[in-house]
Amino acid sequence: MRISYSKNSQKELREIKNYISKFNPEDAKRFIKKLKNNIENIPNFPYKYRKSIYFDDENIRDMIIDGYTIIYEIKNDKIIILNIFNKNKGEK
Repeated sequence: MRISYSKNSQKELREIKNYISKFNPEDAKRFIKKLKNNIENIPNFPYKYRKSIYFDDENIRDMIIDGYTIIYEIKNDKIIILNIFNKNKGEK
């Protein structure tokens, strides 16, 4: 399975990195790397994470990493990253 990012999720990753970089640029790089590493492992067990609470579809899942929710869709032979956000902090 290959992984693709929606335009929205690409924008959200940039915003997360920019937000964390305001406080510590090295932490921002490490955190984005951590998110991407977790995303890259989704194809190994695509149904490992819970069914999304935001969508009524078994193929849309929520992966939570350090308070950030990564919403992804399992579609044929690919994983599509739809959204990435942190609802607790009000920041993306």
